[in-house]
Amino acid sequence: MKTLGKKIRLLRHQKGWSQEDVAKRLDISIPAFSKIETGITDVNLSRLEQISTLFEMSVVQLLTFNDTEEQEKYTSELEVLTKKVQEREIEVIDLQKKVIELYEELRRSKN
Repeated sequence: MKTLGKKIRLLRHQKGWSQEDVAKRLDISIPAFSKIETGITDVNLSRLEQISTLFEMSVVQLLTFNDTEEQEKYTSELEVLTKKVQEREIEVIDLQKKVIELYEELRRSKN
């Protein structure tokens, strides 16, 4: 639940809302909302739906929402892997060229 709380806090900050603002919109106390953000309180489906509606997203989007740091980490990892794949592709192309050259040499030597 701490991850969900972090996501909710991030969304709240993106909207420029205070905990009090969100608590009022959810019709709960500020301490109750604070416990949701800190992961102390488990959030039931009804509350999840209420929170997702408040942030204009589905419950699934809320539960799978990634913060910027996480996105950057995955993007960085993806870039590294993409570069490795590109390097391998270049190696494969070079090997294909060598095979073709050797084949051509063999063909010439037979004639």
